[in-house]
Amino acid sequence: MKSSATLTVSDVAAESGIAASAVRFYERQGLISAARTGGNQRRFDRDAVCRVKVARVAQRVGLSVAEIREMLATLPSDPRLDDWLRLRVQLADEAHRRISALEAVLDDIATDQKLCDL
Repeated sequence: MKSSATLTVSDVAAESGIAASAVRFYERQGLISAARTGGNQRRFDRDAVCRVKVARVAQRVGLSVAEIREMLATLPSDPRLDDWLRLRVQLADEAHRRISALEAVLDDIATDQKLCDL
């Protein structure tokens, strides 16, 4: 982790719009990481806020925590704008894929067949 870890759990929570307990959950799940102070308090890099926001979007797309962890693991330790843009394209592609799959399910449901025969 970079040495500029300056955000507390409360800071990350406030800036990302989630509860402090969710910040700790994301850390336990390996989606974000923190350095520890001498008093064992968590300190996060500024990009933790962006990682949390991306994770929330990914959850809305329907990705599991494991899938989100894998996606965020592809980021370098100091992500640049093009790194975040790459993730945006990945998420948009996945959202479109899932929408297509759901539309196929809707097409199946709309047939004259019994649901148990689909």
